[in-house]
Amino acid sequence: MPERYQEPEPGCLAESIESGILSNGLRVITDHVPWVQSVTLGIHIDAGSRDDPARKSGLAHFIEHALFKGTGNRDYIEIACGIERTGGYLDAYTTKEQTCIYLRCLDTFTGPSLDLLADLVCNPVFPEEEIEKEKEVVLEEISSVNDTPEELVFEDFDRSLFGRHPLGRTILGTENSVNGFTGSDLRNFMSDFYRPEKMFLTATGNIRHDDFMRLAERCFSTLPAADDPLPVRKPFLPEAYTPFRRAPKKRIHQAQIVLGTLIARDDASFHALMVLNTLLGNGMSSMLNLELREKLALVYSAYSTIAFFDDLTVMNIYAGTDGNKVGKTLDVLAEVLKRPDLAVPTADELRSAKSKLLGSLLMGTEKMTRRMSHLATDLSYFGRHVPLAEKIAAIEGVGSEDIAEAASLLFDESRLSTLVYKPSR
Repeated sequence: MPERYQEPEPGCLAESIESGILSNGLRVITDHVPWVQSVTLGIHIDAGSRDDPARKSGLAHFIEHALFKGTGNRDYIEIACGIERTGGYLDAYTTKEQTCIYLRCLDTFTGPSLDLLADLVCNPVFPEEEIEKEKEVVLEEISSVNDTPEELVFEDFDRSLFGRHPLGRTILGTENSVNGFTGSDLRNFMSDFYRPEKMFLTATGNIRHDDFMRLAERCFSTLPAADDPLPVRKPFLPEAYTPFRRAPKKRIHQAQIVLGTLIARDDASFHALMVLNTLLGNGMSSMLNLELREKLALVYSAYSTIAFFDDLTVMNIYAGTDGNKVGKTLDVLAEVLKRPDLAVPTADELRSAKSKLLGSLLMGTEKMTRRMSHLATDLSYFGRHVPLAEKIAAIEGVGSEDIAEAASLLFDESRLSTLVYKPSR
């Protein structure tokens, strides 16, 4: 039997997480990591593609790009080169529910780096010429996804899964929507969402909380709290979901398969769902990889994912295979989902899955951007920092009965949807 994770002495799990609120209402969370010589700074906005206005899909993502094109104090060259001159880097990402602008710098440059980050979100100017050029960049990004069947099939699956709901929108938008963006669109979206009540600031690394609060107060003081009501997201009701089966032909060489479903948000099952997903399709030892690749050589890649949204949990299974092997691959996938040891794993299997999750969790604490990401996920989903010891205890506390309940939620055959891209040649 695999060895049980040996919990370290309590001091080894000690965390120095502190939080505060600036005078304008912006929440600040620091994670003091004294053994590094860097600081990772992130400004997190509770807005993503789910919040794009109707007929303006991709706007949240485009703003993430546009913020780098110039501020009242810096042009795009100063933004691009300034942070790298001091040995740091600047990046951003957009999801369906969140946008994050972040940078990593040496701790000696925390002050000027935070000033740069604040300048991006508090003082953008959106120069028309640069915005038009950036549209071409985003259109190239869209083309890249369109040329990558494994990415495209997931976007297509979401459109069918969510229908006309905003969650069905592509994060990048479309050629038509991106070409139609105006400076007013960008400013109006920022006015709605880039406000203290819908943002929080994180600092992870060699930083002291009180020192950082003083820096943050100085840098973000120009970010005003809005007087108008906060935007409200349109909920997705699970009963609105209708399972589907689609198999369009595409000009591709390998078939792309996605199976999936959605369930209502269930926080009590959060860690059981994580363990179940690990058993099914996370890593070389997962059931999908062992069965489809190692045993039957049907695929090069097969995996499963779990995505947690404000009001939903979505499960996806992916497999890429030869067009002549689609039927066999689908049969095997169906068999795997019905296997008794998936719903009721043995003690060894459950132990291995937990160890895999714990390994990822604990080794992730050694990477500052991962620590920032975990902290942001906690705050966005649970509304608070979840201590490391609490996460470990929750994973360790998952039993076979919890897995069985989670499997019954996810693997109801009548609620599974399937999308297959079949090669047309």
